[in-house]
Amino acid sequence: MSFFIRAKYLILAVMLALLFPAITMADTLDSGDTAWMLTSTALVLFMTLPGLALFYGGLVRTKNVLSILMQCFAIACMVSILWVLVGYTMAFGPDGSSWLGGFSKAMLAGVGKDSLSGTYPETVFIMFQMTFAIITPALIIGGFAERMRFSAIMIFSAFWLLLVYAPVTYWVWGGGWLAERGFMDFAGGGVVHVNAGIAALVAALVIGKRKGFPTTPMPPHNLAMTVTGAGMLWVGWFGFNGGSALAANGDAGMAILVTHIGAAAGSLAWMAMEWVRFGKPSVLGIVTGMVAGLGTITPASGFVGPMGALIIGLAAGFVCFWATQIVKRIFEIDDSLDVFPVHGVGGFIGLLLTAVFANRLGGSGFLNESITTSSAQFVEQLIGAVSIAVWCGIVSFILFKVIDAVIGLRVDQEEETEGLDITQHDERGYNL
Repeated sequence: MSFFIRAKYLILAVMLALLFPAITMADTLDSGDTAWMLTSTALVLFMTLPGLALFYGGLVRTKNVLSILMQCFAIACMVSILWVLVGYTMAFGPDGSSWLGGFSKAMLAGVGKDSLSGTYPETVFIMFQMTFAIITPALIIGGFAERMRFSAIMIFSAFWLLLVYAPVTYWVWGGGWLAERGFMDFAGGGVVHVNAGIAALVAALVIGKRKGFPTTPMPPHNLAMTVTGAGMLWVGWFGFNGGSALAANGDAGMAILVTHIGAAAGSLAWMAMEWVRFGKPSVLGIVTGMVAGLGTITPASGFVGPMGALIIGLAAGFVCFWATQIVKRIFEIDDSLDVFPVHGVGGFIGLLLTAVFANRLGGSGFLNESITTSSAQFVEQLIGAVSIAVWCGIVSFILFKVIDAVIGLRVDQEEETEGLDITQHDERGYNL
């Protein structure tokens, strides 16, 4: 009889597992999800080192190439330590307020190898989010390239991470007030791109123009390096957006597909605008359009379909192209590597277009959903994007002013003329 009793309970357990898989599999490690998140983490770190470093490094002049590489590398190291100490708990700590995470996870308290975040180890989630925290302040350096003291960059990046990036991350992804309002930012249109773009714009305004701008030509010194970095960014972005699904599933697959479509469409749109306006398409233009397309599709990547991504990518190429012309040629703001017009403007319009083309109700934005529903989401997207921009702008301005008063932001004119490689690091990028 005992055999039949055991068999009966075994059959019952199997039936329950089939009928209620979510209950039986809750808080269980999934090797597929874990493998995908580990891969995505490596891809996102690859975006900064070496992707962004090479992309930016090729865009500056020969005398400043090492300074850009050094800044990316040093920021990656410093942010990693700060993230472990307090950054992670400020961004994702439980029992926080509507504005900031709780501090129960400071210094990763309570995190062990068996701790889970959904279906994969919490250590993997910590590392994945760390790579986002690394690339965001690294993006900002393009706004003040070739003229800011290395010590000032490190101090600014540290405080900016804790006072701007971590709180905004909590607002959007940690359960803060924007998450409560239903703000949609799948992979960082606001958290990463609007944040970085606004900080870069503030930096350019506070620090001032490079010596000779805009009358002296300052062409990229090595476009081959820039294209190499751009290719690495494109590949790494699949982890950036696809990994933000936090699982190896259909959402991740769709995110990768629409990411690629957005990048391709942004590249072609920018190339076309240059071809029409200047008579020839440029290598610099097509790779910049790629970055614009990627940044713009990022907030929408988990919510839109292929055709929505195509429109968003085309919009990115056209709008960001004109944004660079306006910033550089009309207002003569020396955002050295176009961080604000590409990332800031791209992230902002991507957030707004997310409401237009989102599939969250099974439709395609305005095409299949009610105008009322999509319009309400558009308002929430606008509130979130503007709030992030305002907070970032105010805090960044204060940080720059305080650092300038204490140690000075900018190298002197002689050091700027000689180049940051020698004056800040006593090395040269090229010894030919």
